[in-house]
Amino acid sequence: MRIAILGGTSQIAKDLVLLLAARDQHDIALFARRPETVQLWLASVGLPARHTAAEFAAFSAAEPFDAVMNFVGMGNPAGIAAMGPSIFDVTEKFDSMALSYLRRRPQCRYLFLSSGAAYGSSFEKPVTEDTPATFAINNLQPQDWYAAAKLSAELRHRSLPHLPIVDIRVFSYFSRTQDLAARFLITDILRAIRDGAVMQTAPDYVVRDFVHPTDFCNLVSALLSSPASNAVVDCYSRAPIDKPTLLNVMQQNFGLRYEIAKMTAHINLSNAKPYYYSLNKRAAAFGYTPGLTSLDGVMREANVILRATRAGGS
Repeated sequence: MRIAILGGTSQIAKDLVLLLAARDQHDIALFARRPETVQLWLASVGLPARHTAAEFAAFSAAEPFDAVMNFVGMGNPAGIAAMGPSIFDVTEKFDSMALSYLRRRPQCRYLFLSSGAAYGSSFEKPVTEDTPATFAINNLQPQDWYAAAKLSAELRHRSLPHLPIVDIRVFSYFSRTQDLAARFLITDILRAIRDGAVMQTAPDYVVRDFVHPTDFCNLVSALLSSPASNAVVDCYSRAPIDKPTLLNVMQQNFGLRYEIAKMTAHINLSNAKPYYYSLNKRAAAFGYTPGLTSLDGVMREANVILRATRAGGS
């Protein structure tokens, strides 16, 4: 299968390319604003002769692809807040690029990387198939622009039922390539361990469902091998994990030191969602079965990250 990936510098996209290459699957062309960065990365992982990298302007219906995957976007909470309403323009620009291609080649599949944030601002309980999207329309917060942009793209896709488009809502994703400078609960934990610091964390109770790269790859493979359809699926692991359990496990296995504070000094937008995960298992209808729990995936990747940081400091 020939696949075009929009957003070749994306962390999730690069993880996926590596896993697909290990399975000896697909001919992949990556498109990015900085293709030279992607080319250097391909060379560093031993794939320069197998896959190509080009600027976005080179993406054209003149070149046949069996699938287009759109990974363009911002995953860092601080970056999302900084972009504000401009996230609408970015999301629409590259989504329109993919949709224009599909209109010329309607047999091509389109996988769009959406987000659990598309459900809006209410995560007082895990989402299900019946959960509505909710937004405080008269009091929009910085993170709402990102969520609304994803929802807007999904609505646009559902309005085109004749085209084979599947939106993949990612809630929490964690891999060894994660930027530890990003402000997520798991990166706050790993930075504290790496630096030998005491982590300050709020007393809030949160639950996360970390999807491992192998399970994300399994989901993508299942969608690509299933009959074409216009649909949306939520990502999920075999089981989520709550904050107290995660803190305890990281303390026991890696020596994490932490203190419960009334409020942390920074605004961690990702932690403002108590139950940020989904019970919607629609992906199972496409043949997806997760192999790892959130704890399994976190432990596997955290071991690799911390070994690397310790080796670098020795």
